[in-house]
Formats: sequence, structure tokens, C-alpha cells
Amino acid sequence: MLFEVKAIDHEFYDDHLASFLPEKMVDVHTHVWLKSFLRDDDEHNRGAKWPSRVAEDNSIEDLLETYRLMFPRQRVTPLVFGYPASNVILDQTNDYVTRVAAEHRLPSLILNDPSWSAEELERRVRAGGFLGLKPYLCFAPSHLGPNDITIFDFLPRHQLEVANDHGWIVVLHVPRNARLKDPVNLDQMLEIERRYPEVRMVYAHVGRAYCAEDVGNAFEVLGDTEHMRFDFCANTNAQVIEQVIRVMGPKRVLFGSDLPILRMRMRRICENGMYINLVPPGLYGDISDDPHMREVSPEEGARLSFFMYEELLAFRTAAEALGLSIKDVEDICYNNAVALFAEQGWTL
Repeated sequence: MLFEVKAIDHEFYDDHLASFLPEKMVDVHTHVWLKSFLRDDDEHNRGAKWPSRVAEDNSIEDLLETYRLMFPRQRVTPLVFGYPASNVILDQTNDYVTRVAAEHRLPSLILNDPSWSAEELERRVRAGGFLGLKPYLCFAPSHLGPNDITIFDFLPRHQLEVANDHGWIVVLHVPRNARLKDPVNLDQMLEIERRYPEVRMVYAHVGRAYCAEDVGNAFEVLGDTEHMRFDFCANTNAQVIEQVIRVMGPKRVLFGSDLPILRMRMRRICENGMYINLVPPGLYGDISDDPHMREVSPEEGARLSFFMYEELLAFRTAAEALGLSIKDVEDICYNNAVALFAEQGWTL
């Protein structure tokens, strides 16, 4: 078995999720890759360190088995893309995604190198059968510090022009320490909205607003937009999820997971505006050097379930606070993604 599903997990799913979630779901944010696609060097990795503790890779078979184990009453279709890391071999991970997406008839996105010309990007997307792009900040020039990177450093305007011409889907993880509320991010999000309205832009993790302090005035600034969308992958903050649905509406918010890291056993809290993953002792090795990780007692650790379930419980809490209908929940979990794919000529 890929991972153990314990009694506490069955109880969590049965009590909170089984009857709330629709029978059909689309997960718009999943990574599939094999560890052989990663070089040994990783000196310019700019992402959080803890996700690598959950899984060293995630084959398509592992991804599909995860859904089977976690969602016995749902049928989940993933949007798949590779693992964005500075030491990933792009051709290998993108070729793998092309192959497994075709074999399992799944929608997919390409990991794009910002140095590619418009013509090169278009050729690669067409050849691979991708519906769009998964840019990531680790592919920005290596001399830039974490608070110097801008969206256009890893999703350049010439690539956005091609994406706009074709109406491609783009799932984007915003950079910079201030996350969603960063004024540079907000200015560039508005520029993309204005200059590239045909891009199906999905901002991941609710713009990395994992704590209430990450939001600032972002939804006031973005409140009049018409095109941008958000997923709430790897986000367990019901208050933040409630805000994005209230402002954007249930047609512009989508379920995403960020698997395989959602297999983690954890509960998330915020302290002084920083998220902390509470985990069982010893399960993820020595985490003493990671400010986003903290071990709990063995007794509390035994009560922790999956990150996936914590995220979806936060969504349920937000949905109930907003009085969302069954149809609204189905839109967020399934229909919005289906419509997004259909605009690219891809149907479930």
C-alpha cells in the first residue's frame, strides 16, 4: 500500500467530507515526476524545504492510487504537471507528463523555461498536447533574491502573449516574501488581467495566502477583476478561502491539492503571520531547522489525519459560512475546471 489509511482517517472522511464532496471532482494542481528526473545539485532551490520530506517522487500510478485511498466515494480527475525544482531535467519531466497524460487521458500543463522564445514555447506546448503552462519561480535567473523575483522573471511577457493568443491555462505560484499582498505582485496581476485577458490565469494557493496576514488589501485591489481565478491548493485557512470565494465568486475558484504533499499527516496553525505544520514526532525526520514544521506529542500526533482532508474541511467551513449551495460546491470542485478545459477543446 502506498500509505496507510488509519481509523482516524476513515472517521475524518466519513464525518466531514464524504457527503459534502460531489461524486465527481477535478483536481487542478498535481505534480507527477520520477526521482530520476532530478539532478543531484539543488543549490538554487527557492521553494519551501518541507514538501520533499513527504514524497521523493510521485508517479502517475501513485497519484491515482492516492485518490483511490483518500476518496472512496469520489472519482477524481487530475490536471497534471511536472515537479518544478531548479535541479529538475525539464525535458524528462515534461515528456513524462505528455506520455502519462495520453495513456490515462488526463489534461496537462508544461513546465516552462522563461528563456524559451515565443516560438519555442508554442512548439513545445503543441507537440506535448498541453493545455497551457505551469511557471515557477525556481526558473527565474539565479542571481535574484527571493524578494527580488517578480512574476515576469519566470513568466515573461513574450510567453504571456503566446498564452493569450491561444487562451492557454496558466497555474501560477506568486513569488516574494509578502505573498498575495505584495504590491509588486498585485500590480503585475492587474497588468496580466488587463493586457492578457484571454489567458486562463489560475493563482495557486490563493496567492500563497496561508495566513490571514498574507491577504492585506489584496481582495480590495483585485475586487473589480473579471478573468483571474484562484485555486486553494495546500491551503487550510477557512478565513482566506471564504474571502476569495466572496470576492471572486464560486465560478472563479477551483479545487486543487498540490499532491503529493497533501499526503502529509498534519494540522496547520498560524503564529505571528507564519504558517506552521504540526506533525507527528519522528515521521518526517529531523525538522529542527525548518521554521514551518513543528512536532507535537505522540498523543496528538496519533490524532492527525491527512493534509488533504484538512484543506477540504477548511473549504467546507468557508462554504457553510458563505451559505454556498450544492451547485456552488460542485462548480468549485468540478464544473469550473471542466469548463476551463472545454475552452481548450479538451473534454472529460
